[in-house]
Amino acid sequence: MTPDDITGFFAKRDELDGDQYLELDFTFECAGDPRLAAAHLASEQSTAQWKRPGVNEDLRPRFAARVIALDATPLPDGFSVPLGVTPPGAVHRCRATLAHPHGNFGARLPNLLSAVLGEGVFFAPGIPLVKLEDIRFPASYLALFEGPQFGVGGVRAQLGVFDRPIFFGVIKPNVGLPPDASAELGYEAWCGGLDVAKDDELLADAPYSPLAARAALLGVVRRRAEMETGSSKGYLANITDEVSELARLHDVAVEAGATMVMVNALPVGLSGVRQLRRHARVPIVTHFPMIAALSRIPAHGVHSRVITRLQRLAGADVIIMPGFGTRMMTPEHEVMDNVRACLEPMAAIKPSLPVPGGSDGAETLAGVHRRLGTVEFGFVAGRGVFAHPGGPAEGAASLRREWERIAGSGA
Repeated sequence: MTPDDITGFFAKRDELDGDQYLELDFTFECAGDPRLAAAHLASEQSTAQWKRPGVNEDLRPRFAARVIALDATPLPDGFSVPLGVTPPGAVHRCRATLAHPHGNFGARLPNLLSAVLGEGVFFAPGIPLVKLEDIRFPASYLALFEGPQFGVGGVRAQLGVFDRPIFFGVIKPNVGLPPDASAELGYEAWCGGLDVAKDDELLADAPYSPLAARAALLGVVRRRAEMETGSSKGYLANITDEVSELARLHDVAVEAGATMVMVNALPVGLSGVRQLRRHARVPIVTHFPMIAALSRIPAHGVHSRVITRLQRLAGADVIIMPGFGTRMMTPEHEVMDNVRACLEPMAAIKPSLPVPGGSDGAETLAGVHRRLGTVEFGFVAGRGVFAHPGGPAEGAASLRREWERIAGSGA
């Protein structure tokens, strides 16, 4: 790029019509001039070659992504991660904000992802390490999406739970149980005080536990538990499958008695989630397989809050995410970022219920509540309910007793 080319990929925020642009926060490590690297990052994800040879034109004013903020710090010891191929030049760590015109891809999630997390980002010249840290949408773009159909308020209304966390339980063992065993465990947990019994993310329409048979049995005992406890109960059926099967499996599960359906968001694809949202008659819950594969390394990939925002945009009413504790290997500030991405204002898009989880039980409930500082969350336990020494009913009851203690103490 010539100096004039570089300048064409920079702008001041107030020079742009904010309604026409997404804002993208990147961190990256580059070799050579940071301004040149940032210009390449903007160029490669948008116009790249921005004019035809011999033609007096410039496509950048309408179509180019623009760098609107850039900070660079030298790294005297070189790149922070060993690389197989290292570009030449002095190394810098940079933070940049780019404005990207959403007219380039429209309200199409596959096209959005192709632009902001595609070849142009991860193969930009001079930038071997790059991470998309955050994404912000103008109201004009958000208006093109439906978002959650039920959101936090709708999920609470369905369960009749308004003043405390919603208690989910993953039926364990998670893989291998026949439908009747799953139903027995779910029934016991509901009677003990669990709000929602759920399939594990690894259990879908399996030969040893067909979704239709499992949902039918769990639907029967769910209604029995409601009659016996006088409280609404939820059964969350995992319908993760090929996108072409999602609507059919939704109908199978719901007609049999499921009150929510779950899909693994990235394996199914965000566009698959959005397609299901347009068909669903019950809340959609998304789970987090594959997300750590993209987000865990600090210097590269995509921050999980970006994926959380996109799940909400696609229509997830409830978003299960890695929670606190050493097993999940997720920094506390990252968990909090994801919770905020579910609940913070997003124009007319409804909030999604955040469910940070991983090896939780009654003994961790107070800590989760204290960190979040709100009751607007779901609390999910697996072994904490279904491996409880007193059985699933006692495991669920332990969650309710612990919440009563927390609420009574004002903790």
